[in-house]
Amino acid sequence: MQEVSIEIENPEGGSEGINQMRQPQEPLIHGLPDDIALLCLARVPREYYTVLKFVSRRWRDLVHGEGLHAHRKKHNLDETWIYALCRDKFEQVCCYVLDPNSSRRSWKQMRELPSRSLLRKGVGFEVLGKRIYLMGGCRWSEDATDETYCYDASKNSWTEANPLSTARCYFACEVLGQKIYAIGGLGLNSSVPHSWDTYDPCTNNWTSHSDGNIVPEIEDSFVLGEKIYIRCGRSAVTSQVYAVVYEPSSGTWQHADADMVSGWQGPAVVVDDTLYVLDESSGTRLMMWEKDLREWVAIGRLSPLLTRPPCKLVAVGKSIYVIGKGRSTVVVDVSNAGNGGGMMVSSSIPKLTSNDEIINCKCLSI
Repeated sequence: MQEVSIEIENPEGGSEGINQMRQPQEPLIHGLPDDIALLCLARVPREYYTVLKFVSRRWRDLVHGEGLHAHRKKHNLDETWIYALCRDKFEQVCCYVLDPNSSRRSWKQMRELPSRSLLRKGVGFEVLGKRIYLMGGCRWSEDATDETYCYDASKNSWTEANPLSTARCYFACEVLGQKIYAIGGLGLNSSVPHSWDTYDPCTNNWTSHSDGNIVPEIEDSFVLGEKIYIRCGRSAVTSQVYAVVYEPSSGTWQHADADMVSGWQGPAVVVDDTLYVLDESSGTRLMMWEKDLREWVAIGRLSPLLTRPPCKLVAVGKSIYVIGKGRSTVVVDVSNAGNGGGMMVSSSIPKLTSNDEIINCKCLSI
């Protein structure tokens, strides 16, 4: 057995100060050193973590801690699940999770979302590390809030987190440089649409910034080439798409490439540093931005029998998941998709009967 040192304060005080006791600690797996046991437990599929936590206190602490997560990531053992934030027929926020690698691929509802967020609209939804953050939002009967909640996927539990610097709703969220960016939206005063907050998990603090190039009504966002892009609504005068890009080196927002923005007509996702957009203006057609040619190329169309726009996109490896109304899900492997306007070969998740609206989708790996 290994030994662990436990410090106990001496109630009598005096020169001894602290007494030390040494208590044997059970190994993770009997007969194996802990480093070898960790190699074994790191290979257990993520879906069994709920069971592992009940084996012993040490296994529970291992699953909850950062060590197992870091080991799996270092050795490419981490598994990616998709989380979809939805709004149901009762206008309540709900969240579903999908394991893409499961033989029983189906969406499962997460229980016990923070009760104060259930009826809010315009909430932010982002993943950083093994945690999901649910931020801000508003209701007809209340103004925008700065409340933030954190879901730890390894513990399967929600806690209240440090609030946003600025109360806001209907804003964009992205992660860049291991920080969360909450961008634009609406708030309690006219300066909110032109501002953004950044969250640093190392300090557990939010910092507020402002830039006049950020405008309200942000419709989509993505990260490409270590830069954040946000797209706003079309101009009523020129019908042009307005988009800006964040330059980390200068900490400013600048107008994005006009040629690229011209084809950004729907939800976007990045796969291997390549930008894809789902054009929903006439059916559902997947487009790819050819950076070297500086033009948009049609990859193909998705079957109208499988997709239920409006959709959101997420990427797992080289596969794009097109998630629409009621969590209808179509999977496209872009490594096998050829250029052209024909129908694409894809797979789908079994259809659901609900009409839940998809608010946002994110991926989380453990």
